Amino acid sequence: MLDPYISRPGVTSLLSPLVPDTALIRETIPEADDVLVGHAHYDHILDAPDLCKQTGARMIGSASAIMVGRAAGVPEAQLRATNGHEDIASGKWTIRGLPSKHGKVVFGRIPFPGDITKLPSWPPRLSELKHGLVLNWVVDTGNLKVVHIDSADFINEELRGQQADIVCLCAIGRRYRPNYVKEVVELLKPRWIIPCHWDTMMTPFHAEPDLIPTVDLPGFLQEIRDAGCEPLLMPIKGTLYFPSVKAPKMDT
Repeated sequence: MLDPYISRPGVTSLLSPLVPDTALIRETIPEADDVLVGHAHYDHILDAPDLCKQTGARMIGSASAIMVGRAAGVPEAQLRATNGHEDIASGKWTIRGLPSKHGKVVFGRIPFPGDITKLPSWPPRLSELKHGLVLNWVVDTGNLKVVHIDSADFINEELRGQQADIVCLCAIGRRYRPNYVKEVVELLKPRWIIPCHWDTMMTPFHAEPDLIPTVDLPGFLQEIRDAGCEPLLMPIKGTLYFPSVKAPKMDT
């Protein structure tokens, strides 16, 4: 699992301690082997500890992410810290973290920057969950390489020399990163790009999600095509909610 987040507390709940919906997590994700946390903001990490406790999965991420896991009571044997640049076996697959940067998403600024150096509260408050080290993930299945770009920025030198068949590419905040899509395609040479992180993250999981107005999802799809790559718009729970967004045709 990559950054599992289905509890999705509403905007008013962000002013109170953030409580994972353990029953919804159990119902939606009954099994997991490894849970990769790209950074420790609430919308990337809130559900990861409960998912690990329920399934026995490892929680893999930065030292800041591991602090959150400890605060939530994840057994130490299930916590795996990484600074990136190392191959981690996941069954027959291999995982590698690539150090990265958090995108500028709120008025051109990065929200809650810095590291988590002591155990936060659990349930945590929004301000306690600083992003820590940001990691993009390379997941190598042996036949397919997937790169997950966790936030709308990256370090060119970290991507250079990598190759991906599929890139999961964060949409929110991309306008603050010049040549974002173009450089990702030039560096990783993927065949497909899956736009991700494009909804408000605050509507309930079983409700119809809201598209963030500043994301311009149709424009993002066109940018991907213009860069010479094929976009794959992956709908949430099997339904395409935005009729104005034309999904690309897929070979069967």
